[in-house]
Amino acid sequence: MRHYNIPIFIPQQACFNCCIYCNQHHISGQLVQPTPPEIITKIKTYLQTFKEPYNAELAFFGGSFTAISHQKQEEYLQIIQPYINQNKISSIRISTRPDYITPEILQTLKEYNVKTIELGAQSLSDEVLQKSQRGHSAEDIQKASKLINEYGFDLGLQMMIGLPKDTLERSIETAKQIVKLGAKSTRIYPTLVIENTQLAKLYRRGEYLPLEMSEAINWISKLYNIFQENNITILRVGLHPSEALISGKELLAGPFHVSFRELVLSNMWKEKFESIAHKNANTITIYVNPKYINSAVGYKSQNKISLQKIYKKVIFRGDLNLQNLQYNYIIS
Repeated sequence: MRHYNIPIFIPQQACFNCCIYCNQHHISGQLVQPTPPEIITKIKTYLQTFKEPYNAELAFFGGSFTAISHQKQEEYLQIIQPYINQNKISSIRISTRPDYITPEILQTLKEYNVKTIELGAQSLSDEVLQKSQRGHSAEDIQKASKLINEYGFDLGLQMMIGLPKDTLERSIETAKQIVKLGAKSTRIYPTLVIENTQLAKLYRRGEYLPLEMSEAINWISKLYNIFQENNITILRVGLHPSEALISGKELLAGPFHVSFRELVLSNMWKEKFESIAHKNANTITIYVNPKYINSAVGYKSQNKISLQKIYKKVIFRGDLNLQNLQYNYIIS
């Protein structure tokens, strides 16, 4: 059964805190909050493109959904209920801040068929959170995560790397804490310097330097392994490539790439293939799960090209018995 997403962006809706790195308009490419009729139109447009049988999830992204007034939350959620009752949409996903989670809020979300709650955790280091002006603590993340799990929601925890005072060790510890907190999914975002943010001012003064692309790929490769080993779904790697980011007009600095996940997976396969790069043979046939063939071959075929310096012939084939980044090979 195919899975589809219907994204509804509510930029800066009720987000009273301004994080050091945030400019929602430039990140999402959207400034105006959608009206109920606009949401309905978008739902209908998306539904027309879905092929049966399917599973569709509507997701409210962009702002802190649970910080909206109770009345406004219900107004948004009520729009979706007829589609759920008709089995056209199966569930709802929201994103919010850890300090806007209470039993009362969760009860309302439960009544309106919200299934997944994603928290913008960003880091489990209090120093990183403070320097990033997140406005909440690591303890707030832990308490909110516990409540979400107790109420039976699927928990998602988003994290960022390369924030002020962040280190590889702190990012690894954040990933491990996300596992401990019982998250079922995560998103990993490298910190970018966006125009009209506090971080941009620090960057221009030389008080902040973002990660280099190679650093970000190396860090996320390590985090990817942690999440994959613990069966946590990695929903996204890198920010959505909005027009403002792609054009570079609002992106001052930082590791941005439209195919960031592909770069990370390509790097992970490269590291795995280092152990088979010194065999004395003419041909190597490498077997991986079919969905990973492209990343195993490498971004712009870089892994295959590297192996071709050793083997005269390099062949990649699919094997459904292999999971994740498992592989087998035959040399001749």
